[in-house]
Formats: sequence, structure tokens, C-alpha cells
Amino acid sequence: MPPFLIVNADDFNLTEGVTRGILEAHRCGIVTSTTVMVNLPGLERSRDLVREASHLGLGLHLNLTFGRPVLPPAKVASLVDGTGCFIRDRDRVGAAGDQSEIREELAAQAERFEMTFGCRPSHLDTHHHVHRHPRIFDVVLDLARALGIPLRAFTPEIADRIRKRHLPAADRAIGDVGPDAFWHPASLLAFLQALPPGVTELMCHPGYADAALAASSYCMQREVELRALCEARVKDALTAAGVQCIAYGDLAAVLASR
Repeated sequence: MPPFLIVNADDFNLTEGVTRGILEAHRCGIVTSTTVMVNLPGLERSRDLVREASHLGLGLHLNLTFGRPVLPPAKVASLVDGTGCFIRDRDRVGAAGDQSEIREELAAQAERFEMTFGCRPSHLDTHHHVHRHPRIFDVVLDLARALGIPLRAFTPEIADRIRKRHLPAADRAIGDVGPDAFWHPASLLAFLQALPPGVTELMCHPGYADAALAASSYCMQREVELRALCEARVKDALTAAGVQCIAYGDLAAVLASR
């Protein structure tokens, strides 16, 4: 099997600049898929913008660490601070968040996605990768199973756990954030040259650093990623390596052909 690549841009609807950058990275670059934060303001505008990108896969970026919950804060008291916003500490949420409250909030986010976009998400992943925490992973996997959709698999071991629930999963996911841009032309080219067989998800964070993003620790780095994802030599490297780019909606068929 040739290498297959899903290029997923996280954080759609984080800010207008991030949303605009993701759409550009799809239109002019190699992004095939994105995941939406449905608990933040501006969701209807983001919905209208994504309608212009009919080939962009659209998943749900489940969020327990930024902004306000979809449910009333009193119903998810273990997840919020005194202002009614999510506690911005994924380790604390994973360790001390009430599992039933996590379950209800994430189900409410999935319901808001379907009400807004008129369809189920193509797949699930999580803001700040909170489903890497065992207690949250179990809840998110149950939700993926209920919806019948894939869940981001960071490692082959996690992929096996997802597949045991009769769900498709990519073999691995690569990408993160940090003080420097995780993806730039050199790192993308090196990644593509070493891409193993099977299905890999490249998770990325392109965007424009607008004023609403100024307080984020991952701000100007998004513009570096955006430019890299749109570089002609990166596209040429994909072709040269024989990589087939897909979205999560194609995943089940690709895995069935193995």
C-alpha cells in the first residue's frame, strides 16, 4: 500500500484569522481536513465560510480547556472556573474533571455541530490533545462509537484500541505546537521523505495572527505553518513520494482496501 496522508488543520473557528488561514491552506496548500471548535463565538460565520470549501473534510475539535462550555457552567462545575470558563489545565481536567460532566459536555458539542452544519462530523479530535488522558480517552471513544466516526490516533497502539471498537483509525498522527513553528518547509520535506506506509495524519495549526489570537502562545507560528503548507516544493515532494492525500471521509474505504 502506498503512503496515505490526512492533513488536518486544528482550531477552525478559534478566531477569524485562524479560520481564514485554514481555508487558504486548503485552497492553496495541502490541507485536506479541519476540525471545528463549536463552543466559541463566530460559529455561524465559520459555517458560512466553510460552505465555499466543499472538498474540505469537517470534523469536531472537542474542547474542554478553552472558552465557555456549551452547557450551562453550573452543569459542568468540575470543568470551569469562577467565571464560567473552562479551566485551562488539561492535566487537572483529566485528573479531577467529573467523567459524567465531561460526557455530557462533549455530547452537547457534538449536537451543536450537527445542528449547525446539518451533518455529523467526519471525525473527532481534541483541543490540547486532552483525549490522551486515559479518563477522557474512554469518554471520547464512547462518543466516537455512538456517532460511528473515526477518532484521532496518536500511535499505532491507540489506533488498535479504536479499531477494536469497530471504528476506522489512521495508523498514527504527527504534529504539535511549541515555542517555534512545528511545521516549516524543512520539517515538512523531511517528514514527507520518511513517511511510512499506511495512513498517517499530519496535524497542523495554520492561521493568520489576528488581534484575537494575540494572547495565545501559538500565534505567529501559525503563519509560518500556513506558508509552509502552501509551498510549491512541499506539493512537489508529495507527488515525488507517491503520497495520496485523503480526508477522514475516505479513511474507511482506504483501510478496507488493505
